[in-house]
Amino acid sequence: MINGKMEDLILFEDKDLIVCQKPAGIAVQSAGIGSMDLESCLKNYLVGKNGKALPYLAVIHRLDQPVEGVLVFGKNPSAAKNLSRQITEGKMEKIYLAVTYGKPFAKEGILEDFLKKDGRTNTSAVVQKGTPGSKKARLTFQVLEECTDPVTKKQKWLLCIHLDTGRHHQIRVQMANAGMALAGDRKYGGEEIRQKGTLGLCAYSLTFSHPSSKRLMKYETMPKSPVFEGFLGLKR
Repeated sequence: MINGKMEDLILFEDKDLIVCQKPAGIAVQSAGIGSMDLESCLKNYLVGKNGKALPYLAVIHRLDQPVEGVLVFGKNPSAAKNLSRQITEGKMEKIYLAVTYGKPFAKEGILEDFLKKDGRTNTSAVVQKGTPGSKKARLTFQVLEECTDPVTKKQKWLLCIHLDTGRHHQIRVQMANAGMALAGDRKYGGEEIRQKGTLGLCAYSLTFSHPSSKRLMKYETMPKSPVFEGFLGLKR
């Protein structure tokens, strides 16, 4: 459920695209009968704004339901094709902020693994290179800060993560495999946190070229989940 006005979540909008903030806990698409997803909320917003039935809106990329952060949607087929191509060609930059209770093994590093998705359980796992159905996954991380959680009194670390590939549950799986499971990620071994249904993960920054003007577009959002509390660098 989205609290407040849809307009409050929109960072930018023109005839070609919408950039918005996805709250934690809401699905991007197809949440199921009786559940509102972000795509449906945006379509309802466009109908109310423009008075047109069934507006065109293309999902360009996704975030897992417990993850918050920046997303871009295409408002016409040409823009959607261009934005999707930027992802395929590695020209859309995605930067994440993550919280872990597992002590990082280095101040910065690169994680390279091969992941395989299990459609039956909707999970992915690190497997040996050459495993049928596996795909290479690569990310870089940098530790930004360490602090004591104001409630649990446990040590936690804030990391900046740059995705070089876009695999199913990639950050969650690779970080857990490296001993740095994300806070709240019970599916992959992370410690439980106060706010159920959320993770210590935020799609903090998104950079891409505008489909029409080719102007470089960059949008950022600050994480709102309580698990990010205590880090000085995130104080508003």
